[in-house]
Amino acid sequence: MIQHQAALPDEPRHPSVRPVRDEDAQDLFGLIAICYAEYPGCFVDPHGELPDLHAPSTSYAETDGAFWAVEDERGRVCACVAVDFPEDGTAELHRLYVRPDQRGRGLGSLLVRQAESHALAKGATRMILWSDTRFVTAHRLYRRLGYVQEGRRQLEDISRSAEYGFEKRL
Repeated sequence: MIQHQAALPDEPRHPSVRPVRDEDAQDLFGLIAICYAEYPGCFVDPHGELPDLHAPSTSYAETDGAFWAVEDERGRVCACVAVDFPEDGTAELHRLYVRPDQRGRGLGSLLVRQAESHALAKGATRMILWSDTRFVTAHRLYRRLGYVQEGRRQLEDISRSAEYGFEKRL
């Protein structure tokens, strides 16, 4: 008698984080537009406010920074994060976005840790970031990862954004 093994359930696929390519610009604009659309009065101005996304890999490489993406099952960018170094010992987190249908899977935490590891390897002792006051879910993530809210600023962008500052010692 031949015994058949029961099929093993699919193991969860661990997302692959890869460096952003300049060809990802359109996917990145789309990702940010989808994320902004969740918040009334929050708009994307790709020409005036997101110049780093026109050639994202090149933009961050010029500042010794880095930019990473996670792709969905169709090969589209569904999450991203960037980091640069505005001053010695300080790294700044930028562009943390996770498409709404991909949230709750740990991608935000994974990407923040990626940026923190890179920052540490480059000699940073602290990470700072600015986040729109409307992005309450992101603020919970930052606090859970050890960031402390410090400061507030008003931008002159098309969304009239107010932002909270966050900081973490690495």
